[in-house]
Amino acid sequence: MELTVGDQQVRLSSPGKMYFPERGFTKLDVAKYYMSVSDGITRALRERPTTLERYPEGVGGESFFQKRAPKNLPEWIPTARISFPSGRHADEICPTSAAAVIWAANLGCLTFHPWPVRRDDTDHPDELRIDLDPQPGTDFSDAVRAAQQLQPLLEELGLRGWPKTSGGRGLHVFVPIEPEWNFAQVRRSAIAVGRELERRDPSRITTAWWKEERGSRIFVDYNQTARDRTIASAYSVRPNQRGTVSAPLRWDELPSVHPDDFDLASMQERYAELGDVHADMDERRFRLDAALELAARDESEHGLGDLPYPPEHPKVKGEPKRVQPSRAKRVAD
Repeated sequence: MELTVGDQQVRLSSPGKMYFPERGFTKLDVAKYYMSVSDGITRALRERPTTLERYPEGVGGESFFQKRAPKNLPEWIPTARISFPSGRHADEICPTSAAAVIWAANLGCLTFHPWPVRRDDTDHPDELRIDLDPQPGTDFSDAVRAAQQLQPLLEELGLRGWPKTSGGRGLHVFVPIEPEWNFAQVRRSAIAVGRELERRDPSRITTAWWKEERGSRIFVDYNQTARDRTIASAYSVRPNQRGTVSAPLRWDELPSVHPDDFDLASMQERYAELGDVHADMDERRFRLDAALELAARDESEHGLGDLPYPPEHPKVKGEPKRVQPSRAKRVAD
């Protein structure tokens, strides 16, 4: 079938294909959902190199991440060349319209993973992203408690965050920033914010990279700000049987919501009533000076330098050893 999306006609093949069997949501339902939140999803993706998480047969079938733009990409969808830590590169799609989102949905894309950069400058992020990740023994309410401590900390650093559900158990907080700092500096800022949260509530929040050291605490996943790490966009559908979505929130809503409140059906109703509650995100960009000063104090006063990168990332100068602490102890003994 042909869908009219803005000034484009977008073909949707097999619209009746079942994507979420437990809920009865079809491929057409996914497309209609994205059309219903078109302004919001387009804002979240606009001009950003984006990896597509594809489920061509629905959530019960095989899936894969597509970084490189498909060969059949329409000429009206722009791309940008991004570089990976390995030195390799790829041309990724950069959605600029709702039609691009529906075109990707036709390929079975459920979740969109945009880089924190725009296509005109792919080396300098314009978003600081804080990922509050519940560990075993914790849940969404614990992530909310951490987020409620994060909000005033951001204000102290001259920053403002916009929270959203991950679509799972966690919370994401995005801060629009001036694109003046490279990935390493933005990551260093995320580490500093995480460490300060940990100092304020050490029994509930951690920046420990190794799972054996995290305990039942909320992990501030600072490596989600490393180059080539992406976070599901606002309004993205998540590949679970319920069909939940990553829901933008207002700060005052945090204590009274749950990730399961927001799915393919309910988000359409919410959006029709409230619109995009993050619509003002791009009105102002903030500076990382205070966060980087905090990072410098951590190093000079407390001896707290860098933290481990993800295992696939090339070794970085000054980075501690990527050896699990228990394993390092056994080797030493």
